[in-house]
Amino acid sequence: MKKKIVAMMMIAAMAVGLAACGNTGGQESQGASSAEAEDSGDAAKEDSGDGAKYKIGICQLVQHEALDAATEGFKDALTEEFGDQVEFDEQNAQNDSNTCSTIANSFVSGGVDLILANATASLQAAAAATDTIPILGTSVTEYGVALQIDGFDGTVGGNISGTADLAPLDEQAAMLHELLPDAEKVGLLYCSAEPNSQYQVDTVKGYLEELGYTCEYYAFSDSNDLSSVVTSAAQECDAIYAPTDNTVASNTGIIDNICAPAEVPVIAGEEGICRDCGIATLTISYYDLGYTTGQMAIKILKGESDISEMPIEYAPQFVKKYNPSHCDALGITVPDDYEAIE
Repeated sequence: MKKKIVAMMMIAAMAVGLAACGNTGGQESQGASSAEAEDSGDAAKEDSGDGAKYKIGICQLVQHEALDAATEGFKDALTEEFGDQVEFDEQNAQNDSNTCSTIANSFVSGGVDLILANATASLQAAAAATDTIPILGTSVTEYGVALQIDGFDGTVGGNISGTADLAPLDEQAAMLHELLPDAEKVGLLYCSAEPNSQYQVDTVKGYLEELGYTCEYYAFSDSNDLSSVVTSAAQECDAIYAPTDNTVASNTGIIDNICAPAEVPVIAGEEGICRDCGIATLTISYYDLGYTTGQMAIKILKGESDISEMPIEYAPQFVKKYNPSHCDALGITVPDDYEAIE
């Protein structure tokens, strides 16, 4: 009997020992699994970081040469930096401010990482849609005017910055005087729905009057009344000044079909307008302007710059250009420091 009891005790002891060994092995296995999971998590984070995707919403007010070039430059800068890690949602508002608002709101609901607002109406719509998503404007003449900021000091603050396409208006007035010294009355042609166009004609009017010209406003509300307004300007004026106005830029054919037969020269605010209906311009490269905006976006997306502290950037240089065919038709001699528009 005693032998049976001893034997049973020995078997129980062996079972406990085997169980303990089994439990120890399980803990080691569990520890190894936890370490592997942690390593896998770190690897996943690294993969996520290396493969970060950026979604950029682009709202362009209307299709014309200058704005198209700015959008292209912006996209090229980002694509050069991020390759296929950047995705663009590019939409055109067809010169409708309400559509700009719809587009901007869709970008917000879609959770884009950054918005490019190409032209003033696009900037205004984006600013109204979000105060958190970074917004970069481009092809905007004056941010203080566009956003109704009193005492604008060059930095918008908040979630907005960008680039401006404002050329020196005093030099544009001087250009008109240089090429058309015998003109007396200048018509200021602009879309009344574009606040930055109003700003430009108001400013250039002062410079032209200092040079001895009489100026008169010729405002139109949209493309529907452009023809009649241009006809009046061509009949009543010796020359016309057209600022960087998006509606003008989208309807240069109408202007040229009226002004060319009437032999009324047009001084334009930018190259695209000048190419189609003007004689000369003091202009910038809109592609370069967009590219600069793209470089600003890169710094924001990489966390290298705080958009609230980024001042508005301006074109680094301005170029005098002329339209050879229009100048020849009007018998206008252009100084040597002007470049021909090809």
